Amino acid sequence: MKFAVSAALCAVLVLAAPAAAEEGMWQLDTFDASLYAKMQGLGLELTQEQLYAPGGKGIAYAIVNLGGGTGSFVSPYGLILTNHHVAFGAIQRASGEGRNYIEDGFYADRPENEVKAEGYEARVLVSITDVSDRVLKAAKGKTGAKRFNAIEDAIKKITQEAEEGTDNRVAIASFYEGMQYKMFTYFVIKDVRLVYAPPRSIGNYGGDIDNWMWPRHTGDFSFLRAYVAPDGRSADYSEENVPYEPAVHLAMSAGGVSEGDFMMILGFPGQTQRYRSSYAVDWAQNWRFPERIRMFRDLLGIFAKASEGNEAVAIKTAQFDAMLNNSMKNYEGQLEGFRKAGLLERKIAEEKEFTAWVNADAKRAKKYGGALARIEDLYEGQENIRDKQAILQLAGFLNQMTSAAGTIYRWSEEKTKQDLDRDPVYMERNIPRIRMRLGMIDRSFDEGVDRQVLAYFLHLSQKLPEGQRIKAIDEMLAAVPGEKPCDRIDALVERLYAGTKLAGADERARMFDLSREDLMKEGDSFVDFYAGLYPEIKKLEDIDEAFGGDISAVRPVLIEGIREWRGGAFYPDANGTMRLTFGTVKGYVPRDAISYDPMTVLGGAIEKNTGIDPFDCPPKLVDLWKTRDFGKYLDEDLGDVPIAFLGTCDITGGNSGSPVLNSRGECIGAAFDGNWESVSSDWLFNEDLTRTISVESRYILFVLDKFSGAYELLGELTIR
Repeated sequence: MKFAVSAALCAVLVLAAPAAAEEGMWQLDTFDASLYAKMQGLGLELTQEQLYAPGGKGIAYAIVNLGGGTGSFVSPYGLILTNHHVAFGAIQRASGEGRNYIEDGFYADRPENEVKAEGYEARVLVSITDVSDRVLKAAKGKTGAKRFNAIEDAIKKITQEAEEGTDNRVAIASFYEGMQYKMFTYFVIKDVRLVYAPPRSIGNYGGDIDNWMWPRHTGDFSFLRAYVAPDGRSADYSEENVPYEPAVHLAMSAGGVSEGDFMMILGFPGQTQRYRSSYAVDWAQNWRFPERIRMFRDLLGIFAKASEGNEAVAIKTAQFDAMLNNSMKNYEGQLEGFRKAGLLERKIAEEKEFTAWVNADAKRAKKYGGALARIEDLYEGQENIRDKQAILQLAGFLNQMTSAAGTIYRWSEEKTKQDLDRDPVYMERNIPRIRMRLGMIDRSFDEGVDRQVLAYFLHLSQKLPEGQRIKAIDEMLAAVPGEKPCDRIDALVERLYAGTKLAGADERARMFDLSREDLMKEGDSFVDFYAGLYPEIKKLEDIDEAFGGDISAVRPVLIEGIREWRGGAFYPDANGTMRLTFGTVKGYVPRDAISYDPMTVLGGAIEKNTGIDPFDCPPKLVDLWKTRDFGKYLDEDLGDVPIAFLGTCDITGGNSGSPVLNSRGECIGAAFDGNWESVSSDWLFNEDLTRTISVESRYILFVLDKFSGAYELLGELTIR
């Protein structure tokens, strides 16, 4: 299924004061000289060209996009530092009967012992090109779905042309809500392997209880390695492949950090919404976040009950469990932040000020006057579809048999079209990864859990109001026996799982290659189930496209008005492209009479130790602390080994695993979280409270050395 509404339900309003030094996720190719001067003032010793220069120069080229997370090359031989939670999918998929790398950790002391990081690829930046003229020319004069499709078609053509005959991957991103489009070209490394992961009791110490919290004592780091063919080309996993040799790699700092030190982060932040309107805030605060929290809490209950006392099920559901727990707590934090800041009320008040300014001048009123009203109309048009759409989207993602059926069914339609006429998801460039994802379902599929997840969404569908009923589901339930709705749901679930072959990887691969006609002749129950849902899904997608086309026309107008109103430059919202953010190591005061220091130490982890998950320090780690066997990783001022630190850098999801760098460009840690008070900073940055949490380089080196004895890995690093 497409997930267009979540990305499309955006409105824009830049209602923030000019950025402080620590605020902002800045584009490297248009980095302002005044920003560089601010960085120098805070202690930066590198030249601007040493940060980034076109043509593969600068430390920016050591940064790796891992798809939903960030990493960095830290050796000449393709070694990548990232977070434990970013590498968690690889750790989970490599685990199985007799090998629980989640609990026990993993270390390959020789290259031949490294294991395939299934589902992972590494993207290394090659170039950045502005393609605004071509995209916006295609969209000129069009509205609704026609505008949406014109933009999509232009992006597909540019992408196909740029990628043809190369090992590169192109991503075209919108900036300033559709005012600008840029093409990011990456060299794609398809063979990524797991090298090192600490045990869960280090890599996820504190678990969901400590997630988003300070003080934090989590060793959230892991190492991967990138491989290419012997001739340097991108290649699928093969024993013949050799480690990738990056043009730039980072040195690890053995000096760590102290309060007040300069720090900067390079990475791939996902999405922020700081320029959205009161209508977007209202939608998130009063519908989307509460709805997701309720659903995710219910689903987590299903996973917890199924996993209790069953290690095999716990391993298979671990990735979904971690994802939903993280998202649910994030939504809870955002709601709390919205309400404490009075964000909705502030947005409404600021929009009134902006409107008054617009109406004070006839030319401004003509140019900008209708933008906010148009956005309001567009949001109102979404209210009568949002509940059923949420059910269809989440069921199509979290219920793995529905997801597989949807992928196979959609491909049977899309494969009959010319490549440029297809949905972008099903263009030829994406088919190898789709095949791979279908093959990996076995790593996280448990039929008992999957049945319960489907039943949960079917129950939700029966609670929808009359105007949002999912007709196909109602008809299917009416056709199975049962006196009560729950009986009919049980009967439908039983029929679906009894009549499908999609639980087998070979069968999924075989059906993926069938024509639509031959696929429907199979009579597979889940394919038929999805086929029945498809007309409703397609109708919702058409509504999405019309919304996306219209909102993409009004956003740039409003942005232009806000820029004129506020004056000065401002950074674009995060959109998954590489950004630089900078600041200092600094604590904060969350509320009256409470003050947080910026660093935690190993002794703090021992204080939390209960011996029970998630506060179960490994006995060896406890012994190292008790005997003060700290080696060269002791911080003399702290009298202990530092674990994590706070900084004023501005990050969001996608930055996980980003290297934290000192004034000389050395790696002093890996960013892995934000504090609780900063969860809502995706919408509203607060320089007094917003902090990044990073694992300190000395703790990474200490764990590798004293805890794991990973001497071969340590010997590969450049340590300063």
